[in-house]
Amino acid sequence: MSETNSPSAPSPAVLDVWCDLQCTDCHAALEDLRALRARYGDRLDIRLRHFPLEKHRHAYAAAQAAEEAAEQGRGWEFAEAVLARAGELGERGEAVLIEVAAGLGVDAEEVDTALIDGRHLLIVDADQAEGKAIGVTGTPTYVIDGERLDGGKSQEGLRERIEEIADRLLAG
Repeated sequence: MSETNSPSAPSPAVLDVWCDLQCTDCHAALEDLRALRARYGDRLDIRLRHFPLEKHRHAYAAAQAAEEAAEQGRGWEFAEAVLARAGELGERGEAVLIEVAAGLGVDAEEVDTALIDGRHLLIVDADQAEGKAIGVTGTPTYVIDGERLDGGKSQEGLRERIEEIADRLLAG
């Protein structure tokens, strides 16, 4: 059982990361996310939120595939692997998603079926709608404690700002 589930432990701070899995800026942001995970562990709940951009033809399918991978317990791993191949995803499309799934031990046939039957469309659409409602216009965008931080133009200084907010939340 995680310490964060015990009555005396504080609830973890939540960082929502609005992401497009075909976005090279989102790929660059992974370094900061890894550093945040290393620093805070389970005390900071980093949640992937989908915000596929229209300019990226395969981002919507990638978001659906990531949801299927998450159902199989490999969501973040899948998202990171797809982001590492964002350029290739743009060129080769959904075949890359199936290859990534197979390479991670995710049931690639189930990912393919999920893309066909659209079982994760509502999750992706809901994330995108919520993102638009709170003013997300590009990716990556971070939201922590109600503060929106836009990483689409520059990542510079964002990790430090997230750490300031997380430290305050976790101290309180």
